[in-house]
Amino acid sequence: MNNPALTLAFAMAFGMIAQVLARHLRIPGIVLLLGAGLLLGPDALGIVHPSSLGDALPFIVGFAVAVILFEGGMNLRINRIRREGKTIRQLITTGALVTALGGTVTAKIFLGWDWRISLLFGVIVIVTGPTVITPLLRRLKLRRSVSTVLEAEGVLLDAIGAVIAVVALEIALSPSGLSFLTGLFHIITRLIVGSAIGAAGGFLLAFLLRFRNLVPEGLENVFTLSLVFALFQGANSISPESGIVAVTAAGLVVGNMKTHVQRELREFEEQMTVLLIGMLFILLAADVRLIEVTELGWGGIITVTILVCVLRPLNVYIGTMGSNLNIRQKALLSWIAPRGIVAAAVASLFALELGKHGVDGSQLRAMVFSLIAVTVLLSGLTGSLAAQFLGLKRPINIGWVILSANNLSRSLAKVLIGSGEEVICIDQNPKACRLAEEEGIKVIYGNGLDEKTLLRAEIDTRLGAMGLSSNEEVNLLFGTKAKEIGKPSVILVGLKSMAEGITAEMVKEMGGRIPFGRQCDIEQWAGWIQREITSICRYSLTSPASNNNFQDGAEGLILPLVLHRKSKSQPIDDTTEIKAGDEVTMIVNNQREKEAREWLSSQGWILAENG
Repeated sequence: MNNPALTLAFAMAFGMIAQVLARHLRIPGIVLLLGAGLLLGPDALGIVHPSSLGDALPFIVGFAVAVILFEGGMNLRINRIRREGKTIRQLITTGALVTALGGTVTAKIFLGWDWRISLLFGVIVIVTGPTVITPLLRRLKLRRSVSTVLEAEGVLLDAIGAVIAVVALEIALSPSGLSFLTGLFHIITRLIVGSAIGAAGGFLLAFLLRFRNLVPEGLENVFTLSLVFALFQGANSISPESGIVAVTAAGLVVGNMKTHVQRELREFEEQMTVLLIGMLFILLAADVRLIEVTELGWGGIITVTILVCVLRPLNVYIGTMGSNLNIRQKALLSWIAPRGIVAAAVASLFALELGKHGVDGSQLRAMVFSLIAVTVLLSGLTGSLAAQFLGLKRPINIGWVILSANNLSRSLAKVLIGSGEEVICIDQNPKACRLAEEEGIKVIYGNGLDEKTLLRAEIDTRLGAMGLSSNEEVNLLFGTKAKEIGKPSVILVGLKSMAEGITAEMVKEMGGRIPFGRQCDIEQWAGWIQREITSICRYSLTSPASNNNFQDGAEGLILPLVLHRKSKSQPIDDTTEIKAGDEVTMIVNNQREKEAREWLSSQGWILAENG
């Protein structure tokens, strides 16, 4: 079974199987990956033999980490990083220094290692893993202030920490003993070179992807992947180990610039990351021997405990001095600090390099993997409870996002807000945005089809999204985009009565509904509201009627907005079933007020007491 091709194939296959099972079980994928790696390795089933890959293993790990950190960089938002810039800078500098020094001293005292191995351990454990943090944050839905800090810390520290660790290894293995100042110079130059190359490469890549057909359609994703590999190895050839910084910087640039394949590229990179994380953890965990872990004994247990319960809180305390974070936010940052693939990869590289120089690095690797397992289990299994206890989870299925701040959208928004619902309007019209703000409606100035704008509106926590612009195609695209990014429970797509391009069937196919109980001319109603020839009234249904879904006879007379049933209010749509005793807020066309009231009376509607 010592077949390198078989080892690689099984690592990929079982890596994906473990992550599929983890999704179904709703536990962190890395938990099953570590277990699967140990089970499939030489100590158990003997199916995966990383040693059979020989000198190819570091290259495989390097390319995989390059893709993973490029994707991590793409997920970072520069505007959010700026808002929490001071905290992030302190955590990746003074905070990381606290962990490095504390980890070094702890390993020396409780594991009895020499100072050289202890220092290597200290610099490895400063990193937190975006490969674990990012999916964890998607599941936890933490408040932005905390999630931004955690994600940025994970991505940036992985790149910086890897460079520091490699330079520390060079110092440790140098026969003449590199001086501290020389080592510091190597760290700074590699960070600068990597950042410069990565930024230049990122701008070039974003420029090439900005214009349609410059890179032929269908080739954009693999084109990007090939350039990431070239950027990684090109930077490494200029300045050793600067490639990991270069791909992170490139991802940050590409992720914050507009390209016509932004969504597709993110999905491709995310899928590649899932595949490579699975493969790497299987390979690296299989390379760890159980006896190496058990030999750590009580010293290993105490070291992990100190790192989790003492050094991480101390790291956060010092790293957040002078920040705007409150005690609850700092407590959550202290609790969630899982290590990921970069820590595992660097530990395996160190074990290999130390072995070549006649130094046993197996316990160092075993200690790092033990820390990974414990921190991932703690963060993954208790992170949600901790966030909920501290009140730092964003509420889910709350409120509505409306595309457009036209007169009709604002009227609907005010009714929902008056009923206790949260509403955010998105519009590119400055005048409409100003009017919405003056009327007490939260509004975002921007393109509602842009992912960044939707994320600003926190679409991933909203109950519903409504496309109420005068353009049916834009409404449908908005509903589709909102469903892809945030998966809200309700999608409403406004259509004209005589819409030719977009039909009700197309809306239903994408899982949407039609607002106001029927197709209507949104622009016409918005115009009537602007001319002040409408009024908003609340009616109560006294008895069931055959026409209470507003499909027939009400065109041009009334427009139902919101259903009120007991303490719950929701926008009317074409699937709404109205029962006796329900109340509905409607817009009435005053120019045809007599006809409207006669129609309402014939259907069993009377003016509500609070209408």
